[in-house]
Amino acid sequence: MAARVSRPAARPTAKSSSALSWNEIRPAPVVLVSGTENFLADRAIRRLRDILSTEDPSLEVTDLDAADYARGELISMASPSLFGEPRMVRVSNVERCNDDFMAEAISYLGSPAADAYIVLRHGGGVRGKRLLDALRAGTGGAIEVACAELKKDSDKYDFAVAEFRTAGRRITPGALRAVLSAFSDDVAELATACAQLISDSSEEITESVVDKYYGGRVETNAFKVADAAIAGRNGEALALLRHALASGSDPVPLVAAFAAKLRTMAKVMGARGASGQLASQLGIAPWQVDRARRDLEGWSENGLAACIELLADTDERIKGAGRDPVYAVERMVLGIASRGASL
Repeated sequence: MAARVSRPAARPTAKSSSALSWNEIRPAPVVLVSGTENFLADRAIRRLRDILSTEDPSLEVTDLDAADYARGELISMASPSLFGEPRMVRVSNVERCNDDFMAEAISYLGSPAADAYIVLRHGGGVRGKRLLDALRAGTGGAIEVACAELKKDSDKYDFAVAEFRTAGRRITPGALRAVLSAFSDDVAELATACAQLISDSSEEITESVVDKYYGGRVETNAFKVADAAIAGRNGEALALLRHALASGSDPVPLVAAFAAKLRTMAKVMGARGASGQLASQLGIAPWQVDRARRDLEGWSENGLAACIELLADTDERIKGAGRDPVYAVERMVLGIASRGASL
């Protein structure tokens, strides 16, 4: 077993501490991850898991749903294992926790287990106020990591800058503005766009590089077209598609956006379990599991399979196998909007 620094449980303290930003998360006996921005919360929790796993690869990670809590679960999961591995317990839905969880979580703060890291995800609201007050007072060595929605343009700008800086990549000011214009509505999609540019571009990211992927999509982006089609709103999806194409969008990134969403839906379809558990099994983020579950409402396995085949055929057609890329994309959008029924 790899060497690690043992962190004894901190004793209760009445001192209040300020919340950390999502990217400042660090190990503590109990970590409250609060706020409405699920994408940043998921990323913060993954970062903490990576820190702990690097420190000791034998880290045991378990998931717990506070809304469906049974007495004794928290103590059982936090208790030392046979071989003494550190434990990380990810607790979801604390904003909907039942009374048993609240009582036992507050009791746990009085004497946290050694080498155990309890991560409490609270999405907002007043439920669990007594527990939140205790956590924010630093009881049991607890810290808070705030993941508020990025509403201001300056916050989104800082987020995107940090994405490229962390990856060690240069992006011109004009290119950065273009990315933000195309993906200002959703921080998860903004992060995905930054990741794609970082992955696919070997040199400095310029406006021409951004235009290659996302050109002309200040008002309409590929994910909006995909969202409308997957939800079955064929008229809206077709109108958004035509607007995007008229604005200069290329069919290749449009099809790529559909492919990303359908692949995730296929992974999640039929899978059971908490979002955190499935995310670990499937290699995706918990917010992607939740989004895919919403997207899958009204879909059948046969319909999804047919649309994935249509997607593959469309990808070939827009890359040289067909004569009319625009027709191929329109055909794909209508087929997906029918959830495979028209295929």
